Amino acid sequence: LKNCLILLLVVFHQSVGESGQCVCEVFLPDTSFPADRVESVQEDSKDFFEGKLKDYLNELSDLTERLDSLQNTRYLKLDFELLRIELREFESLVNQLHLSFNSSSPMIESLYTEIQNMTSTVNLLESYDKSNLELIRKIIPPCFFLSSGNCNHTGILSISKPKVVQVNGDLSSTYVYGCWGKDSKPDPGYESMYFYGGYSSTNYGNYYQLYSDYEKLILRSYFKRYSLSYDEGNNHIVRGNAMYYQAYSPLRMGKVNLTSLQSEYRVITEASERFSYSFINDQHLDFAADEKGLWVIYASEQSNGKLIVGKINENFLDIEERHTTSVFKVHATNAFMACGVLYVTRSVDLTTDEIFYAYDTETSEEKNLNVPFQKFRDQYSYLDYNPTDQKLYMYNSGYYVSYDVRFNKE
Repeated sequence: LKNCLILLLVVFHQSVGESGQCVCEVFLPDTSFPADRVESVQEDSKDFFEGKLKDYLNELSDLTERLDSLQNTRYLKLDFELLRIELREFESLVNQLHLSFNSSSPMIESLYTEIQNMTSTVNLLESYDKSNLELIRKIIPPCFFLSSGNCNHTGILSISKPKVVQVNGDLSSTYVYGCWGKDSKPDPGYESMYFYGGYSSTNYGNYYQLYSDYEKLILRSYFKRYSLSYDEGNNHIVRGNAMYYQAYSPLRMGKVNLTSLQSEYRVITEASERFSYSFINDQHLDFAADEKGLWVIYASEQSNGKLIVGKINENFLDIEERHTTSVFKVHATNAFMACGVLYVTRSVDLTTDEIFYAYDTETSEEKNLNVPFQKFRDQYSYLDYNPTDQKLYMYNSGYYVSYDVRFNKE
């Protein structure tokens, strides 16, 4: 075998024959070099080497397919970072393979080349993404947006098409009820925080999760997870680093500090448990927040089931003013507040709802409206407005959905 030195031990024995001739006898050892075993080891080594290369080539093929898909779909900065991490890990594995065999081969060199090409493609795609974004910013004229807290308008003009963000943070198809959104009056440093809670029933709550920003929400990477005492319904809202919710036994307002998780409660004596929205049970106290403050929407026996809007004093968790409307709660699918005006929705058909009624708490003026908006799915359990970004947040059959609100500035 090549590069192998075979040493044979030879023993000579000399003697003189009968006729006087010299006779030499040569004795060879019984053992010989194990060439068959060396050849078997070489074959096993070759098979192992080729098997490793096939595994790495399959992994590289998967990365190539994912990279091709990025060229035809929308992607986030996060997608590029994840690909880079995987490419670096893959390069490290190939390097380990190279060192373990202490040799080079065309296949290993091909792997290195392919990894470098993919890394260059990822960098190029990201640069195209940034360049296209800058170009679009230059082409599109600035849009008119009312700043947070600005109520210099005459009310809601239209609602955008729904933006379906993704399925809930628990990836559960049974959590058809729930809530999600942002703090309507965030503390410094928490302006980008999101909250979410999902459950399969409306008569008891579940765990709630807080996310530091939108990216963490998408990744389902929460920084705090907690539960609420006596939790019922799915009409929660977060304002000033506190979550407000409906508590049971007896029916009352609940408030929990999101830092200390300390709770406090206040009973609304006239609020009734007989009245809820048309498509969902146990929605007796519906919390809302807008540019004017914090509100709770409910119905009572005294109002014959008509909607009442109460302004909440956030410091004392008490209702400081009340407004009774002419709309029966059971005829509404939901309601929310914006700039001190109550907006009530109802179902039009399987794909459409409309804002059909408005009540101004400053003037006590009532209006009949016709502001339609598209639903992602037929029945939704949560709808609230947030003044910080002027969006509607809907929880629809387990999905996060949002809408842009356009106000009439004339």
